[in-house]
Amino acid sequence: MADVILIEVAFALPQRQSLLSVSVPVDATVRQAIESSGILRMYPEIDLSLHKVGIWSRTVRLEDNLNAGDRIEIYRPLIADPKDMRKKRADKAKEEGRADKVTGGRPQQHKPHEHDDSDAAH
Repeated sequence: MADVILIEVAFALPQRQSLLSVSVPVDATVRQAIESSGILRMYPEIDLSLHKVGIWSRTVRLEDNLNAGDRIEIYRPLIADPKDMRKKRADKAKEEGRADKVTGGRPQQHKPHEHDDSDAAH
């Protein structure tokens, strides 16, 4: 029997998650391991031309080779762009007065001064 390694293939939807243990040849690629795991039959919505994949949270290519103990993760596409969502939250905070309209930071709290020269000139 050819040398084999044990790896895992993971995919998750909000309501369902799968983590499959798979034995693959030592020279198997990420794509080959995913295909042999059976996960594509379990989740027909997975499209390897669209979904990114990674090993232990590090994005990899489908052609990359594996090491014993690797966990292949198939990532779902993002529903919303994180940059757009951050911008929307920042804009809302500015509108609500929770952020400075110019800098985006916390609004400056004006402290009363003991002596204010602006009133003396008038």
